[in-house]
Amino acid sequence: MSEAFICDAIRTPFGRYGGSLSGVRADDLGAIPIKALMERNVGVDWGAVDDVVYGCANQAGEDNRNVARMALLLAGIPQEVPGATVNRLCGSSMDAIGVAARAIKCGEASLVIAGGVESMSRAPFVMGKAESAFSRAAKIEDTTIGWRFVNPLMKARYGIDSMPETAENVAAEFKVSRADQDAFALRSQQRTAAAMAAGRLAEEIIPVTMAQKKGEPIVVSRDEHPRETSLEALAKLKGIVKPDGTVTAGNASGVNDGACAVLLASAEAAKKYGLTPKGQVIATATAGVAPRIMGFGPAPAMRKVLAKGGIRLADVNVIELNEAFAAQALAVLRDHDIADDAPYVNPNGGAIALGHPLGASGARLVTTALYQLRRTGGRYALCTMCIGVGQGIAMLIRRV
Repeated sequence: MSEAFICDAIRTPFGRYGGSLSGVRADDLGAIPIKALMERNVGVDWGAVDDVVYGCANQAGEDNRNVARMALLLAGIPQEVPGATVNRLCGSSMDAIGVAARAIKCGEASLVIAGGVESMSRAPFVMGKAESAFSRAAKIEDTTIGWRFVNPLMKARYGIDSMPETAENVAAEFKVSRADQDAFALRSQQRTAAAMAAGRLAEEIIPVTMAQKKGEPIVVSRDEHPRETSLEALAKLKGIVKPDGTVTAGNASGVNDGACAVLLASAEAAKKYGLTPKGQVIATATAGVAPRIMGFGPAPAMRKVLAKGGIRLADVNVIELNEAFAAQALAVLRDHDIADDAPYVNPNGGAIALGHPLGASGARLVTTALYQLRRTGGRYALCTMCIGVGQGIAMLIRRV
């Protein structure tokens, strides 16, 4: 089989909900990192790209009708290049990279752009059609995150716990205390602050420039979700699910906007277009768990991908674990006997600080891991995340 190499990876800053990127349409946002790849890799014949595969979890608003295809056209990729949007909820863009890598490995593609986009700020309210003639009933659903248009059978069989409720379930089932969750959240914020101060995160970010009717354009070049905090401040926050709950806004990921794109190529395509392979996708794996503890999904997915790749956990130099909630991140780490504060896990912070634009986060994990491997000289990185409705996804990459 051919090898699938990552030759470049870039992302936008992640904006806060209703923040600086909320004025950017999802399709326009998704086009930004694709265009950046084009500008950074001038030797590529972009008409020779076999496919553009983007992840997106919402797809109910301006990200509808195959946002991958829309984004590639808006970026200036020739119209002959196709595009497909995949949806594995939070794992969508990591899945997109996996799809691209498999196509290259089996010889069906040689040059693919993969990644994802999500504008949670611009996710619309939607309303179903009338169920009977002359009906005057109307139910509006918020598409930003979570369940909508629920199947009664699904509710009866598995429940429809909200994301914070699943985190409380994990905290209770795996005995993760509020104090440990807050300590984990503080480390995430502190590590992100240190990474930003050192300019490490800037290496993987393409600024977003927005024209204004009057005055100079607005340029967003930094993630805007990180916050200064302390254990004392975190401890004062009330529970999201219940007043005495352990899951709070401080130890949970954000609701955010952002996009990320990765350029993958076979060895032959990389040589042909003057690309330098920076990483190799070794294996991807997914796993299912009970929807009520969806946050535990990375634990079995990690075992599967390590077995597929023939690599021991002890040989992994960087782990990028999406911090949907501190509760689930800690449960996953402890299931693999990894210390709560392991320095090689999210060394530049995670989603609690950086934010979690659903369809872009998986590609962000891979991008951040790749830059960290190259920065430190590490060999292997494991990227993993939980997925709503009870799944996990994991990917192994190797520095080249």
